[in-house]
Amino acid sequence: MAHDTPPRWDRKMQQRLVRGEAAALGELYDRFASLVYGLAYRVLDEEGAASAVTREVFARVWEHPDAYRPKDGPLRSWLAALTRQEAVHSLRVRHEADGGPPEELEQRVRVASAAARADYIVTAMPSTLRAALELAHRGRRTYPEAARDLGVTDAEARRRLRLGLQLLSTATPLLPPGPAGPAGSAGSAGSAGSAGPEVRS
Repeated sequence: MAHDTPPRWDRKMQQRLVRGEAAALGELYDRFASLVYGLAYRVLDEEGAASAVTREVFARVWEHPDAYRPKDGPLRSWLAALTRQEAVHSLRVRHEADGGPPEELEQRVRVASAAARADYIVTAMPSTLRAALELAHRGRRTYPEAARDLGVTDAEARRRLRLGLQLLSTATPLLPPGPAGPAGSAGSAGSAGSAGPEVRS
């Protein structure tokens, strides 16, 4: 589950990293390693490659903590962007080594980037919206069933799901038509390759 990191926490963490506090890097890793690894895996679809990207991301943060500027946005968003950059670079290097056609690579990059963005949106959205999406998508709940599980009215359950889907839809236009390739095949509540939750009234 995602952790909330208010701007004040982001600023203090950046300052501690600039001072070279190893404990700060450990705290940052504990908080965001699962996010970084998950996003890298969505792009690369390989555990070893995702682990390597995770190590590279945190090594870059340690070596260049001043690259993050709190006024530009949340630390988690910066880490997500850095992860995508590193993962896509790794995907390109691997594809070129395999001698695959450039057009295939670009499609994989689009699919993988959309899937990673969708996963990030789901983990970053408020827990109330995320819970509604997970109940609808994974649990196949009806609105009344979801409302009971969440302890809210039917109308509130509908509102939360609608807002969650609106956030998630910002990732799906990046997908090319047709079935997702290997990089987008893993299913989750945040998969951009999915048509979205099917909720019965």
